[in-house]
Order: sequence, then structure tokens, then C-alpha cells
Amino acid sequence: MEYLELYNKAKLALSEAYSVDELSAIIDQSEIIKHAAQIVKDDEMVQMATEIKLRAERRFGEVSRELEKAKGNQYKSASSIPLKKQVLSDVGVSEQMNHQFEKLAAIPEQEFEKALNTFKDEGKMSRKKLLDTANKQKRAKKITIPIMPEGVFNVIYADPPWKYSDSCEGGGIQSVGAIGHYPLMSIIELCEMKLPKIANNAVLFLWVTSPILEESFEVIKAWKFIYKASFVWDKIGHNMGHYNSVRHEFLLICTRGSYTPEEKKLYDSVQSIQKTKKHSEKPKEFREIIEKLYPNSNKIELFARIKHENWDAYGNEIL
Repeated sequence: MEYLELYNKAKLALSEAYSVDELSAIIDQSEIIKHAAQIVKDDEMVQMATEIKLRAERRFGEVSRELEKAKGNQYKSASSIPLKKQVLSDVGVSEQMNHQFEKLAAIPEQEFEKALNTFKDEGKMSRKKLLDTANKQKRAKKITIPIMPEGVFNVIYADPPWKYSDSCEGGGIQSVGAIGHYPLMSIIELCEMKLPKIANNAVLFLWVTSPILEESFEVIKAWKFIYKASFVWDKIGHNMGHYNSVRHEFLLICTRGSYTPEEKKLYDSVQSIQKTKKHSEKPKEFREIIEKLYPNSNKIELFARIKHENWDAYGNEIL
């Protein structure tokens, strides 16, 4: 069937798409496939096309939110129209529809996949069903406050949920309550968050993206560390950016006192590792490098998603 070939092409395109143009084309293509399948009453293909469409819409929402983080509404296009509005207009997506896509993007990945699989089994997938389910779960979900592990730590590994376009006023380390407000924390909240007990001689490995690089040094200072060096994660694949194709992130190395590695092997500062499809997931290779550099140190991961062997962990996603 002709639409089966179109479906396979759309599925492949989705695995490689990271621009609004590509994602908009996939959304349109999946709608064509869906209608063709409805005509011949191919219910299975209708569901498959709907799934492709929903995944493309969710990724479109993620890209749109990245524009927002990068101050997209404050930059002007040649026609003096705000950039984000211009981008949406160029691909024929209304602001109202984009708002729906961003709502899909705001659903935590685990919840999105669970709901999608449930509706797939029922044969009744739709954007409205996904959003209604997410809203019900959000209302029912209790806010949990993670407990900071006890002990004194020499190695801190952190991947903060950065909120962009904010600044730190003052400094110091003061508790402002739970930090369980994924996905974003402001620079002020990060500067003032309650930290675990940290030894006088310690090292911090801090994940930072290019847009937040300058502001991240306010957090480093507030946490009483000094920047020393960095690793660069080359993601290999290209990513959206306003000034270039941002295919890297920084893992900044900062110290309190003196805490050079226990093992003296020097690892290449640039690590080229293909990124996964999970949003913001960092390669396990970096944790392994830290473990090899500091095999005998007391280690903790902040904003962790799961707890790893020989590490303490702090994060509101840990089950």
C-alpha cells in the first residue's frame, strides 16, 4: 500500500528531525497517512499514523520551548516580528496550536509513554486524551520532597534543571525548601538551594549548556567552588541554535580547596558520544570517567534520575 511506504518514511524522518520545518512536514504527512488509512478502514494504520503525529507534535513543542529559553520572543526578525512568532508563521502553525504542542512537551517522558501505550492498546489515541490524562495526573500527584543523604562528600556531580534568563542576587547557601520543581530552577534558586555536607577539599562536576554558561558561574561561586577546567560533550548530531548548530554541552570541573584526581590518567577533554532520545540524559561515560578519577571518594549525584552503585543520590525523580 502506498501509505505504508509514506508511513515508513515519516517514521524514519521523525528519528532524525530536530527543526520546526522537519517536524511540521512530518505532522502534515502523518495526517495524510491517517486519512488514507481511514478511507480503506485500516484501523491499525490509523493508530500508527496518529502515534507518529503525536510524537512529532511533542517534539515540535520541545523545540518551541527551546526558542523560549533562548529569549526567542525578544529577538526581532527582519520584519520586526518576534522571532518565535515568525518561526511559527513560516511553518503554518498557529500560536494556539503550538500551545497544545508545548503542553505535550511538558508531559514527563515516562508519563507520556505510559499514556500513549494505554491508548494504543485501546485503539483510541488522541492529543486531547493525552493532555486530559496528564492534567488529571498533575492534579492528583503529591509534591514529594527528596531527603538529602547524610555524610560528607568529596565528589559532587550535578545536572541542574536550569531556568534561563535569570540572575543571582547576592550569594550564600541558604535553604529555600524543596527543590522538587522539575524541570526548571532559576539561578537564584540554585544559588540558594540546600546542599549536602561537602568536605573542605572537594570537586564539583557541573553540567552547563552554552546559553547559561556565563550565569552558571554565579552558582559555582554561591556553592563555594572555583572553576578549574572542563569537559566538552560532542553530541555528534546537530541541534537547533540561534547563532550556530549547538552540538555540545560543557561539564565544568570546579574545586573547593585542593582536590586533584586520585588516579593521574588524563582523559581527553572532548568526548564524542551520540545522544539518546531521552530529554537531557547525559552519557554514562562521564560518570564512569569520574569514578575512575576518584575511585575512593565519597560521591553524590544531585538532580539524579536513578541511584547508581557506589553513589549517593538526590533528586525528585528517584523512585
